[in-house]
Amino acid sequence: MGAIREKTADTAVVICAAGSSVRMGGLKKEYRPLPGTRLTVLGAALAVFAAIPGIETIVIAVPANEADGEAAARKALPPELLNGCRPRILFTPGGGCRRESVRRALSVLAEYNPAYVLIHDGARPWISAALVERLMAAVKIHSAVIPLAPLTETPKETETPLFAADGSPAAGTVLITRQLKRALAGSAQTPQAFVFQRILAAHEQALACPGGAEYTDDAEVWGAFCGPVAAVPGEPGNRKITFPEDLA
Repeated sequence: MGAIREKTADTAVVICAAGSSVRMGGLKKEYRPLPGTRLTVLGAALAVFAAIPGIETIVIAVPANEADGEAAARKALPPELLNGCRPRILFTPGGGCRRESVRRALSVLAEYNPAYVLIHDGARPWISAALVERLMAAVKIHSAVIPLAPLTETPKETETPLFAADGSPAAGTVLITRQLKRALAGSAQTPQAFVFQRILAAHEQALACPGGAEYTDDAEVWGAFCGPVAAVPGEPGNRKITFPEDLA
């Protein structure tokens, strides 16, 4: 790695596309065509960020296996974006979990030392430029900010998980331990925006945690090691593709 450059006011982006897409039947969801467009799921997300002034570098975390790695990701992206002068687009192999994939991408960005970073799920192709720009403005004030979408059902907290990581129901019943207020809760979306050096340090601390603590998003990492996270209104259309029917 080269010498760290002097900090500038630019913003970088990390796009997570390193998952195995198990719930999509093993077909890499980020590389699939997005209906109604000439783009793939990943290409649609990338195109939005690439068109926004102030975003200078984008790092895409891709699967470490050769079949779905950098070469496959490049084929899924518009050539004009890969061949353009800005933003620079880089790739890095992901890790065994989302947190590790993000940490690796942030480490790649360390050479460029941006002031801020937006961390986005590559399976959210319907992100809007307006939301990105709203986050870019808010992070300069709050240091950490994420979009929250309103809940349509009343949330409950349980003593143990009622569903497995793949969404399948657990056996038996569990007790509800906390009755949450729907008006005071929301569903976290991406991109999530942070001061770059602080979220990088937080991910390094998370890596060093005994037992390898896992986190479901980067706001949780920031909250564990840095402090409060602000929120702005998310967008109903900013959905994440998880199952094949989500592409319908």
